Amino acid sequence: MSNCAIVGINWGDEGKGRMVDLITQDYDVVVRYQGGGNAGHTVVNEKGKFALHLLPSGIFRDGVVNILGNGVALDCESLWKEIQEVAAQGVSITPDNLMVSDRASLLLPWHRDLDGLEEARLKDKKYGSTKQGIAPFYSDKFQKKTVMAGELLYPRQLRSHLEDLLEWKNLTLTKVYNAAPYTIEQLMDWVADYGEKIRPFIRDTGAFLRQAQAENKRVLFEAQLGALRDLDYGIYPYTTSSNAVAAYAPVGSGLPSARIDEVIGVVKAYSSCVGEGPFTCEWFGEEADRLREAGNEYGAKTGRPRRVGPIDIVATRYGVQCQAATNIALTKLDVLSYLDKIPVCVRYELGSQQTDRFPFPALLAEAKPVVEYMDGWGCDISGVRTWEDLPEAARKYVEYIEKEIGCRIGYVSVGPERDAIILR
Repeated sequence: MSNCAIVGINWGDEGKGRMVDLITQDYDVVVRYQGGGNAGHTVVNEKGKFALHLLPSGIFRDGVVNILGNGVALDCESLWKEIQEVAAQGVSITPDNLMVSDRASLLLPWHRDLDGLEEARLKDKKYGSTKQGIAPFYSDKFQKKTVMAGELLYPRQLRSHLEDLLEWKNLTLTKVYNAAPYTIEQLMDWVADYGEKIRPFIRDTGAFLRQAQAENKRVLFEAQLGALRDLDYGIYPYTTSSNAVAAYAPVGSGLPSARIDEVIGVVKAYSSCVGEGPFTCEWFGEEADRLREAGNEYGAKTGRPRRVGPIDIVATRYGVQCQAATNIALTKLDVLSYLDKIPVCVRYELGSQQTDRFPFPALLAEAKPVVEYMDGWGCDISGVRTWEDLPEAARKYVEYIEKEIGCRIGYVSVGPERDAIILR
């Protein structure tokens, strides 16, 4: 059995979806193991252009089973809408190629409400949430106050469990936030509207994965966001509320016995970031606008303009270490073709000293980038398909990054299309 995890090295939005879509041809199963509908994976292939939020990016490959694991924040409403949108573009989605873990917990309507209420309370100290209910969901999960997807198969027990949770949750809504309470009728209507639609996809995916393991099937684990948004290793508290590192894949997928044989870390050829928090290499003004437009840097979920800047070697090296990456996919190299000189953030300046180590989160706001420049290549490379045909300056840029982050770059993406890739 050969298992691979595709993970983000930086702040997310690196291009993981296009890489999963690309290499899924070599795998039997794709599993999303954490996160929810709060971020997007953009995929472009012969079937069209898609912005996925919960669906695994292997959904476009015939014969591949896609699984939402127990570590996922399962938003039935968002998932059902996404299934309909993707199916409307001619992609077949059935319980044969999409399975939902019965141990995945449900993101309930009040989670989204609480997300917005808390961001409003924080005002100018907000975390930059997409207000999809992710933080309240994971908080409830660790308090053992969520409903498992498998409970949708047992309506009587489900209603009783929801009634218990309702009493507790309404205390928070009404006493802390002065918001309207929920009724059991509202919750059961939500179950009827969305839970019942997802019900046919629910099964014991742990048993399915163990059988796949016994049959030496190849499993691809798909992460959401990146190492710098990981709850434990990221730029806390400006992180997501789950673990995006590859080490969590066996736990969040439902196959804790899995061994990860390869970790493909995805790195953008420059830096981008959605949301709040320290972003040392950030550009502003016209310089940022040009890069943002060249790379179409707008959030797939929210449409928010992404913060952008040059590639950050310090942060990327740290992300590689957190993910234990064995191979790197460098994406969007073609976007930099408009630059005469390519900037690289090589170190940070902290006080009177320079460092190439990623600082503790409390110090990040004080860090300043130390930038050096490399020659640009000044031509369109989006049609290049072999390493030898890349301009020398582009090859030198890739080789420099590879050396500095300490991990081989095996894939170089020069466009969003499935075939716009250079294999090294």
